[in-house]
Amino acid sequence: MAARNALVLDASVTLSWCFEDEVHAYSDAVLEHLESGEALVPIIWPLEVGNALLVAERKGRLSKADTTHFSALLGQLPIVIERESPERMFGEVIALARAHSLSTYDASYLDLAMRNGLPLATQDSRLLHAAKQCGVRTFPG
Repeated sequence: MAARNALVLDASVTLSWCFEDEVHAYSDAVLEHLESGEALVPIIWPLEVGNALLVAERKGRLSKADTTHFSALLGQLPIVIERESPERMFGEVIALARAHSLSTYDASYLDLAMRNGLPLATQDSRLLHAAKQCGVRTFPG
């Protein structure tokens, strides 16, 4: 069960904390929220964030040390990884992705927010639109 002061955190917000040119008031507010609350993320979150960090390394945007440092900082935040069965991923998550023209990655964040009745913190416009269509609150709620 999620904490009372919880939200679902997506990779778009997480990664904005890593890149100075992507930080803005919204992502800062989410990070500030984590001082007294927690974030739930789907099982794919570490892989999605990790992949983006590796791509940034390959493009020369980050060093290996930057990636290691940022990963360590994420490990200190109150982020809870929600494990999910393959049956749910192949069933409900794919159906949600299909219904809202989302990637299965994005649908997993929406599904997690829906199941837990939590606001969704995202900077992805397509995901924001789908959340609105599904009656999911967004951060700040």
